[in-house]
Amino acid sequence: MKKVSSELYTFNSISELMRHGEHPAPLHPLVALINYEHTKVPLADVGKKYSLNFYKISFKTSFSGQVKYGQGYYDFEEGGLAFLAPNQIVTVPGEEDSYDGYALYFHPDLIRNYTLGNTIHKYGFFSYAVSEALYLSDKEKTVIGSLFATIAAELDNNIDHFSQDVLVSQIELLLNYSNRYYNRQFITRKTVYSDLISKMDAYLSDRLDPHKSALTGIPSVQELADHLNVSPRYLTDMLKSLTGLSAQQQIHHHIIEKAKYILSHTSLSIAEIAYELGFEHPQSFNKLFRQKTNMTPLEFRQSFV
Repeated sequence: MKKVSSELYTFNSISELMRHGEHPAPLHPLVALINYEHTKVPLADVGKKYSLNFYKISFKTSFSGQVKYGQGYYDFEEGGLAFLAPNQIVTVPGEEDSYDGYALYFHPDLIRNYTLGNTIHKYGFFSYAVSEALYLSDKEKTVIGSLFATIAAELDNNIDHFSQDVLVSQIELLLNYSNRYYNRQFITRKTVYSDLISKMDAYLSDRLDPHKSALTGIPSVQELADHLNVSPRYLTDMLKSLTGLSAQQQIHHHIIEKAKYILSHTSLSIAEIAYELGFEHPQSFNKLFRQKTNMTPLEFRQSFV
């Protein structure tokens, strides 16, 4: 474990993490699976921040207490899945926190020469905030539990020429099921997300009105996510699941609709409209408008004459 500052510690290898936690050496140098039941947090570590240079998937079958990831907490009694990509910051929980389940760690080198190495960025939940953990039904827990058991069984086998192929396939299957269950979560919590979408619409409406907003420039996905208190990737995945449009596409949609209104209700020049909407250059506004409507702003205005 390397101390990179007065507060942050970095683990560069899974073996290093296992030694620090007084766990047995990993059965495979690039993968480790630990049972939370056999894990005890050293008192000296409580409250410390650390980052891992590898992936972590936490499967909690039951949980009490709070675990802090970065500046946020997750707290769910029914358990579920949480995902960490390399270099995310975690705060070690206190002893009052207890949970059953498993933690799977795998190094990027494990998947580097596989298709998963090039596609893992598509599993957006590695970029979600911890408050956006995946809540699992009992039936889903059974499926996920069996996948973890299968990975554990494979790790118990002697390493051979097929070990890495099998482990990568099993991890990819786990990620695909997680994708499916996240999509289900977006649907089953649609009422909650409908409120979030309404809040988004109201924010963008005011944000694109220079008389109501002190901010300038085109709204960004990060800005929108910060206002809604969600991570940018979670916002995009949720919106695509429920509306078919990403967060960036939603922003563009609001810009175009606002532009259409101004074009049809005012005599402002195209350049004035572009600046009013937050564009630095009118050419950028013209390009976006044409992309989204197949006509220039001037052609759109002339269609009302």
